[in-house]
Amino acid sequence: MAQGEPALVLSDTDSAEDLEEVEPSFSGITIELQDEESTSSDVICLDSLEEIMPATPSSPNRDFIAHEVNENQRSIEEICICCGSFQIHTQHPLFHGGICTPCTENFLETFFLYDEDGFQAFCTICCSGKTLLMCDDPTCNRCYCLECLDVLVSPGTAEKVKATNTWLCFMCLPLSSHGLLKRKKRWRVKLKCFYDQESENHLEIYQPLSAWERKPINVLSLFDNIATEMKNLGFLGSSLGDGRLTYLDDVTNALRTDVKEWGPFDFIFGSTPPVGNSYEHPPAWYFYQYHRILQYGKPPESSQRPFFWMFVDNLVLEKEDRETASRFFKTEAVTIHRKHAETVQNAVILWSNIPSVKSKYSLSDLDLDLDLLAKNILKTRLLSQRPATLVRKFFLPLREYFKCFS
Repeated sequence: MAQGEPALVLSDTDSAEDLEEVEPSFSGITIELQDEESTSSDVICLDSLEEIMPATPSSPNRDFIAHEVNENQRSIEEICICCGSFQIHTQHPLFHGGICTPCTENFLETFFLYDEDGFQAFCTICCSGKTLLMCDDPTCNRCYCLECLDVLVSPGTAEKVKATNTWLCFMCLPLSSHGLLKRKKRWRVKLKCFYDQESENHLEIYQPLSAWERKPINVLSLFDNIATEMKNLGFLGSSLGDGRLTYLDDVTNALRTDVKEWGPFDFIFGSTPPVGNSYEHPPAWYFYQYHRILQYGKPPESSQRPFFWMFVDNLVLEKEDRETASRFFKTEAVTIHRKHAETVQNAVILWSNIPSVKSKYSLSDLDLDLDLLAKNILKTRLLSQRPATLVRKFFLPLREYFKCFS
């Protein structure tokens, strides 16, 4: 994949008028995703996230989308461009075309899921796909499955993409129309409206920003320094990312005026100490102090500025404290576990407004006894990992809003 800046002039593809059709250049970069059965659960296994294949409804109609539109004069808005169904629920947020109820649910669950390489885990169009082609624009993280390219653009498009060196995807090219695939104007606005209106858990997202609108991120990290994770993901330590991180281990004496002076912050992270480690305060102290600082650091509710937060419990909070945290944060907790073979080695519980955290996809319906797991970690003297090592992948959607480098 190209590492430098692509040879193109950036333009606002949300509002740019369609340009004269040109032959796009293509790239041969592919990644293979294993087909695994997925289930709905509030437990997510990080080791297997890149292997989760969302269940996209199979339909014999998808191969005939072009025939229905070109020969039968059926409007693309009457066909689900993800699976070919005629049972339309609403309209696709990014491209002209319909989307059925199952594909809508799948889109909501997977669009903000990312792999460790920084790219989307699933196809930008159908949010599924086994073999994905990645955009070569260093500011883009989109992927597209071979089937979407051949069905919606034209037969043989996937092979053309794989045969060339540099490919700018359908969200990056100034030309908005490619065969039946036509990018919507103001798609970022439509994506936000799609989530606001369709998400069953009332997950409201911030409108993603174009690459030239993104600014370096300013992070406040409490009780656990996530500088290494943020640097490895490209947010810190580069002329492109060039973000800033403030780390505080003790905020007992921190006042509202202090937080305002240090900020404004774009992301506030906090955690309890890892289980088995020594800590100076009762476990609940870390939650209450984090919540206090969060109130000081977050923007007014009327603000449209993207602002994210995450608090992680490394199995040291009591059940009553976790329930209190859910009430304070006004969202349910999600359990993340890491397995080796069939053995769960570690788990954390987190609360966050980052969209990927709320995905229900998991490889198992594992019912974790968290208290027993914490006791086993202590008994075997296998100290659990720092919380950030288990949740770093969930930082990746921040690339939609802040500068980073590959």
